[in-house]
Amino acid sequence: MDLESNQMGLFARETKIPLAFRARPTNLQGFIGQGKMLGRYSFLTKENFPSIVFWGPPGTGKTTLAFILAQNSNKEIYKFNAVLGGVNDLKKLIKSSLELKNSFGKESIIFIDEIHRFNKAQQDALLPHIESGSFTMIGATTENPRSSINRALLSRIQIVELSPLTPDNIATILKNACDEFAINLEENTLDFIADYSDGDARKALNILDIVNDHQDLSSEQIKSLILENARNFDKNGDRHFDIISAFIKSMRGSDPGAAILYLAIMLDGGEDPVFIARRLIIFASEDVGNADPQALMIATSTLTAVSSIGMPEARINLAQATTYLASTVKSNAAYMAINEAMDFVKEKSTISVPDHLKNFPPKDAITYKYPHKYPHHFVKQDYTKENIPKFYRPSEMGREKALKERLSKLWD
Repeated sequence: MDLESNQMGLFARETKIPLAFRARPTNLQGFIGQGKMLGRYSFLTKENFPSIVFWGPPGTGKTTLAFILAQNSNKEIYKFNAVLGGVNDLKKLIKSSLELKNSFGKESIIFIDEIHRFNKAQQDALLPHIESGSFTMIGATTENPRSSINRALLSRIQIVELSPLTPDNIATILKNACDEFAINLEENTLDFIADYSDGDARKALNILDIVNDHQDLSSEQIKSLILENARNFDKNGDRHFDIISAFIKSMRGSDPGAAILYLAIMLDGGEDPVFIARRLIIFASEDVGNADPQALMIATSTLTAVSSIGMPEARINLAQATTYLASTVKSNAAYMAINEAMDFVKEKSTISVPDHLKNFPPKDAITYKYPHKYPHHFVKQDYTKENIPKFYRPSEMGREKALKERLSKLWD
């Protein structure tokens, strides 16, 4: 059995171990908040159960449940982290598991944390052993396994989804921990922690641990401490994509207040300011375009400024660009033009260039007309061999309205 399982048993009450670890339940009766899941997947209560992947948000009990199942089934458990270990490490663990079974007849569980990070070679290494029942695999992931795990492995396992914990579930977990470890805090403080833990029991217990160590603080200081530790931002997870999506859509919707809020959330969460600046440049062309050509200048200048000075001052540059882009006129005509033109090109064979536009025109080609020699620096001539759709359709917004009027006079 690995170090973590030993700690859970022999040293669980030592105060040097984080409270979130010490307070882990050791049986299903103490496993809070997943009653419906246990009822739906009745095999979890049996001594023998299939290989499983637990899928759910952080702090819902995936690792805890794996160790409870190992204890209930009297199986040895080996823990492996998909981020830290490679194929060779995994093969060594599998070898140890097989030796234990062959030498002592003891079944084992290989628990793979963050299994969604396994590459194909690692997943393939598991297949023959899961197929033959050499050991039971339990995986844990915060990502949908149906999209992050290959089909061959999915066909050999059961997916068990854990639900987010409710504030009431978290409050019960906190009160149980207070009773077990003689922690004395006011009930309203526990409820406040529960409300601001995002359904994450680990986070809630860690906050409780911190607050318990700072009981000399005032209620306002405790509140500030809880909020500081309760904010959640995963730079590589779903929240990262949700926030940047909301940021872009708020600017597109001309709501600078909402846009600056999402900017603050990203910066508070440690998002790379250069990443944000690059997204502003994309937005300036995609959503503002020629309605306000200055938008692209501001966005590119912001990237230069952010790259040069860094945080925390770069927040000011990002705020300026964000509020300007959110507030200015919008047009996606240039964005739509390139998309339609790319689709047009993909549906055609090689598109040839008219002879008079070539770098070295044939001797019999018609003469290219140099627009600057003509009134208003324009002359009508063919620029393509075939009729093409009107890809660029300027809007009536901002500076683009003038472009629309000019093109209409020249070509219509």
